[in-house]
Amino acid sequence: MTALPPLVPPIAPARVNYNRNLSVRAPFGWLAAGARDLRTQPATSLLYGLFVFLMSLAVILGMRLIGWDQVLFPALAGFMVLGPIVAVGLYEKSRRLARNEPVTLSGMIFVKATSGGQILFMGALLVVLMLLWMRAAVIIYALFFGLLPYPGLTDIVQILLNSPTGWAMLIVGGAVGALFASFAFAISIFSIPMLLDEDIDAFTAMGTSMALAWNNLPAMICWGLIVVSLFGLCIVTGLLGLIVIFPLLGHASWHAYLSIR
Repeated sequence: MTALPPLVPPIAPARVNYNRNLSVRAPFGWLAAGARDLRTQPATSLLYGLFVFLMSLAVILGMRLIGWDQVLFPALAGFMVLGPIVAVGLYEKSRRLARNEPVTLSGMIFVKATSGGQILFMGALLVVLMLLWMRAAVIIYALFFGLLPYPGLTDIVQILLNSPTGWAMLIVGGAVGALFASFAFAISIFSIPMLLDEDIDAFTAMGTSMALAWNNLPAMICWGLIVVSLFGLCIVTGLLGLIVIFPLLGHASWHAYLSIR
């Protein structure tokens, strides 16, 4: 008698031995590889960076016009939360270059992820996380300054830097912001490239990313410092630096993902 095949095929994913021993110098290699991808067909990457710059500028001007100055600083910090999902098109360019496939700007904008809609779900989660951080920032301001109306950008800087209450709020707000940023960094550093490249669900990708970030902590701290420093340079240049720095970091982040494969 012929044995019947199993009704349900095995669904467990193949085990992947991820790299848990990244060198603290590895991020500099990612930057070098990202720079190579940026120099290859640079127009596509720079146009992508220009789009990110214009989009960021429009958001900031929109906040000023509707009187949301009080959330402007948290929104700038929150940009780093959304950065990995915004950079998906840059990951796609690096992936295509590695496979010797043609690179087009339309292909970078209309990306087809291997995981399907999971990458959109991941993006929605990061948006929620950013909104939570912005709400937390408003609550922190209220705890220190009560229900006083927001004094405006110029006056708030003077208050924060020239009063004990301002310094206390900066310390508490910075600590809370660091927690949000660290969590967002840990769950997204590897998960979004993973969702682009692999057939995996968002929660598995986030858990894997967090575990790999923890197991490669020295390299992650180094990479985080590089990202924050370069983003600070973008702010100093009135966000114009995003045109070059954002594509550089996007391509480098793809190579960070390849390094753990």
